[in-house]
Amino acid sequence: MLLSLVIPVFNEQEVIPTLWQEVFQAMTSITDDFEVLFVDDGSTDNSLQLLLSIQQSEKRAKVISLSRNFGHQAAYTAGLTFAKGDFIAMMDGDLQDPPMHIKPMLEMLQKDNFEVVYGSRTERNESYFKQQLTSAFHRLFKRVSNINAPENVGNFCVMTRQALDTFLELKEKNRYLPGLRFFIGFNQGKYAYERPDRTIGHAKMSYSGLFKLAFDALFSFSNFPLKFCFYLGIFGVVIFFIAGTISLIHKIIGIASPGWSSTLISIYFLGSIQLLFLGIIGEYVYRIYVESQNRPIYIVKKMYDK
Repeated sequence: MLLSLVIPVFNEQEVIPTLWQEVFQAMTSITDDFEVLFVDDGSTDNSLQLLLSIQQSEKRAKVISLSRNFGHQAAYTAGLTFAKGDFIAMMDGDLQDPPMHIKPMLEMLQKDNFEVVYGSRTERNESYFKQQLTSAFHRLFKRVSNINAPENVGNFCVMTRQALDTFLELKEKNRYLPGLRFFIGFNQGKYAYERPDRTIGHAKMSYSGLFKLAFDALFSFSNFPLKFCFYLGIFGVVIFFIAGTISLIHKIIGIASPGWSSTLISIYFLGSIQLLFLGIIGEYVYRIYVESQNRPIYIVKKMYDK
C-alpha cells in the first residue's frame, strides 16, 4: 500500500541534503512503495533547485512549486491535496520532526486501528523563551478550544486515506491544521517523542508568524475572545458602578473631590476597553471577509512528478 510523506519547504537549502538522506532512509525501512512530496513554498534561495536535483535522481520524490510564499499551513494543504497514498504522513522540513519516528507511528496506526496518530512532544530543545510561549499557547488552547485538543502537539502525524479525505473537505482560509485534524474526529492516538532543536540553518517561523498561527487557532476553534470581551465589560461596569456610588456619597455628605485623576482614569479605562472590543470584533469581521472572498488557499506554479 502506497505511503505518502508531505514536507513543506521554505528557504531550507542548508537542510535539504541531510533531510533527504534521513527521509529516504526512513521511508525505505518501511516500504519500497512510497512517495515524498516536497512543497516549495516560494523559496528565494536554492531550495527548489536542490529539490529538483533529488527528483531527477529519485522518481519517488515529487516537487510541488507554489507561485509565491503562501505560508506553512497552506503549503501543507497543497501537499496533502496531491498525496495519493493509502497512508499519509506529514512532517516539517527542518528535521525537528525526525523521520525515523514515522515507522513506529505507522505501526501504531495499523496495530491499534487508529485513523490518525499524532506526535506529542515530551520535550522541546529550544530557547527557554520560545518554550514558555509555546507551552502557554498550548495550555490556553486546550482550555478554551471546543475540540478538546491535547497539549504539545504540532503537524507531525500519520493518517489513513479516509481521515485525509475528510480533512481535505475543510476549506477555510485561516487554517490551523492540528485543530482541523482534531475537529474531524475519528480514532486518534498519541505517539510521544522528544523534539530536538535545529542543528542546521535557522528557524523560518518568526515570532510574528507564531502569534498569527496562535490567533488563527484561537479565533477558529474558540469563542474565548468574545467571552473575554463580555467578562471584561462586566468587570468594568461593576468597578465603575462602585466608583460612581462612592462619588455620589461623597457629593451628598459634602466631601470635596480630590481632583480630576479619577475622572481621567475612568475615561481612559473605558476607552481602552472599547478599543479592545472593536479590535476583537474587527478581527472576526476581517476573517469573515477573507472567507467570503473565496480565494484559493494556494496556487501551484508547477508540479514535478516525473
